[in-house]
Amino acid sequence: LQPLTTAAAAQQKRDDVNEQKRDDAKEQKRDDVKKKWTKSERRELLKRAQVWAPTDIPSMDMRLGPQSPGAFQPGQEVICDYVHDEDLPGTSRKFNCAITKDDVVKVRYGEANGKVEGEVLASRLLWALGFGADAVYPVKVRCRGCSADPWVNRDPEAGERLFEPAAIERKFPGEEIKADKDGGWSWKELRHVDEQLGGAPVAQLDAMRLLAVFIQHTDNKIINERFVCLPGGLSPAGACSRPFLYMHDVGLTFRHANLFDDNKEGSVSLQDWTATPMWRSDPKMCVGHMRRSATGMLGDPQISEAGRKFLADLLV
Repeated sequence: LQPLTTAAAAQQKRDDVNEQKRDDAKEQKRDDVKKKWTKSERRELLKRAQVWAPTDIPSMDMRLGPQSPGAFQPGQEVICDYVHDEDLPGTSRKFNCAITKDDVVKVRYGEANGKVEGEVLASRLLWALGFGADAVYPVKVRCRGCSADPWVNRDPEAGERLFEPAAIERKFPGEEIKADKDGGWSWKELRHVDEQLGGAPVAQLDAMRLLAVFIQHTDNKIINERFVCLPGGLSPAGACSRPFLYMHDVGLTFRHANLFDDNKEGSVSLQDWTATPMWRSDPKMCVGHMRRSATGMLGDPQISEAGRKFLADLLV
């Protein structure tokens, strides 16, 4: 009986720790929400939003990625405690894990999950070119309390599990601007960005559209993009002087766009990606070649010559 009693006590202790971590994570999320935005405020900020900032492209280390606090080295083993969450969004394998009680990260995992590789590749390219992206790191994750497949079986289990391949995501810095629960932005809203009011010029907006085509960002629904006020841009009174739009969930990339954003069809195949044209058949129309998905907001966008040149100059 003694071993059983000891095991039960250990399990109870783990359950208590996980419950505390969940409470801490929720509290942290509440603390992060410092400003409640109205629809009219968001609408005005959208007009002044930027989408690009210059970077020194030759110096950007695509293998290491952003080396800000909290960065991980390629293939680094990260140890964390499973955070149970029944409300994780989306359809691809992921779970939340606490490195410390104040540092809960999202982990994507699985050999059959193309988003693990796709999000690393796409986010590194966006980051290097200056279009803004989450920091995503390819790692090995040793999870304490995870089941063998925590996306399917979300109940905590005793022991440790090693997940490889895996990727950890750290969000692009900034206070999220959202006037509803889900937030995000629609590609159709880019037409409201006004250079005369301080917003991004058409060349940069079209370059971002064309870059989405280039990486075949098929899963471009509203909640997969993010609108933030950049660090230093939020005044004590709650006004934002640095609104910024960027592509947030870019895991279904580097293959080809498809109607239902299928993971197998949409994620990372060099052969399929290189066989997908950049442009629709009539070159005079300058229409990007990307089928719009059932839930997507961008498909076959028409690109200005200024936008084409802007992106081409960055890539070469």
